Amino acid sequence: MTDAGYMSRALQLARRGLYSTSPNPRVGCVLVNNGTIVGEGWHQKAGEGHAEVNALRAAGDRARGATAYVTLEPCSHFGRTPPCAQGLIDAGITRVVGAIRDPNPLVAGRGYQMLRDAGIDVTEACLTDEAEAINVGFMQRMRTGLPYVRAKLAHSLDGRTAMASGESQWITGPQARRDVQRLRARSCVIITGVDSVLIDDPSMTVRPAETGIEQPSHLWRQPLRVVIDSRNRLPATAKLLQQAGDILVATLKEPEQPPQRPANSGALRYWQAPASNSGQVDLTALLRYLAEQGHNEVLVESGARLAGAFAAQQQLNELVLYCAPTLLGSDARPLLQLNFSQMQQQLRWQWQDVRMVGNDLRLTLTPEHNPTAAKEA
Repeated sequence: MTDAGYMSRALQLARRGLYSTSPNPRVGCVLVNNGTIVGEGWHQKAGEGHAEVNALRAAGDRARGATAYVTLEPCSHFGRTPPCAQGLIDAGITRVVGAIRDPNPLVAGRGYQMLRDAGIDVTEACLTDEAEAINVGFMQRMRTGLPYVRAKLAHSLDGRTAMASGESQWITGPQARRDVQRLRARSCVIITGVDSVLIDDPSMTVRPAETGIEQPSHLWRQPLRVVIDSRNRLPATAKLLQQAGDILVATLKEPEQPPQRPANSGALRYWQAPASNSGQVDLTALLRYLAEQGHNEVLVESGARLAGAFAAQQQLNELVLYCAPTLLGSDARPLLQLNFSQMQQQLRWQWQDVRMVGNDLRLTLTPEHNPTAAKEA
């Protein structure tokens, strides 16, 4: 098998961490000795063994003289765990093939250099695009200080997302809704606006049984739920307050008496945001704050106004649209609220993926101003 073949296997292993590793990257490792795979590993959860550690443990003495295929540059610093580069050196690995450099300033080439200094042959950039796609959020956060932001919207054939009253359940079918559960599961944060809470009263949680994903129960986590609520209208009766998991409310001024949550349901925190020019929560400041907290991927699930604000401010890296074969009529609410009056204001997007999900069509697009595409991981 070629280097690309072994790296493909390492990437398969990395994908197993798609729903559990944040804030850490998803990483896989394959150890090969004399043409035989002697050890495999993947990073399962922050604070637990990295992919290289797990692969070395599986290989034991067979790791000596082996080649390691790693989907991300081995770390060179002490974090929650010792540096993986040193672990590969100590195990007697003689060659390392890496997919992509780690943009983390604590690593950023130092891991590869540590290996080279120890006399290990290092080959870089094997299946780089595929490795980038798996960790698109981590890569963006490390390079720009902002998370990767997706907006998910369900709409009709005539481009409508809700009736004039705000009623929107359900436009799409059960298969599309299950697909959305998977989008939530891979996200670190789910953002919505208080208007959506008041109209739809959503839970905004990951429901493992509905994802169709099989993984150990201890690897499931609930994304941080963020409600943008400039004027503190979040009601104490909101369903999301009753569901387990932490909640952050982004507001312009903290309320004197915040809503109460049931015991042991999770934290409720308020973050006082700077105001934008329009007197609303500054979305860029919010995203930067979330990145500083270690969040890689953000999913925006909201109505047309908030989703339109993210798009107009060029803070969306990806649109995931579920188009249902139905018509809601001209009085229904639009896909995105964008107050444009001239053609030159249009925002152009690029197709990345089109596929059927049940009887609905899933469209994935990225903006032309930010051509980095999150290919199907």
